[in-house]
Amino acid sequence: MGCRAFQVVRVSLSPSKIKFKLIDNVIEQTDTRIVAIKTVTSAEEYLGDHFPSFPVLPGVMMIEALVQAGRRLAAVKTGDPRYVLGEVKALRYGSFVRPGEALQVEVTILKENDGQLKCKGEGKVIRIGENTPADSLETAVSGRFTLRPLRLLT
Repeated sequence: MGCRAFQVVRVSLSPSKIKFKLIDNVIEQTDTRIVAIKTVTSAEEYLGDHFPSFPVLPGVMMIEALVQAGRRLAAVKTGDPRYVLGEVKALRYGSFVRPGEALQVEVTILKENDGQLKCKGEGKVIRIGENTPADSLETAVSGRFTLRPLRLLT
């Protein structure tokens, strides 16, 4: 087996430099809970490849919507929005989210431990034009995840 060399890359992340903004509106927010909306349009850059004849919001983008909502909670709770995804557990996918529909994400901080935030998240499909009660919305994604503070290299 050969030896592998790794290069250290310095990264500067700020919330304003996020390529894909997956939170359009915040509906509710407390210290430990946030409810936000991502409206999916046919103009989304990633829909051209996922899938050309049946465009849907990719699962990884659903997770990223949960993470971005969680970062907003972290900013309120800790004063620092620079958190990254550390771990995902018990992730489940359900319904597709298509252009013209919206993903309603709800993230709750379950516990804080050594600067890490253990969260529970769920994304539900809002079909525009339908008058479905909030407790009857179809689940698109759900699971638990950990946000950890960004470690900057010096």
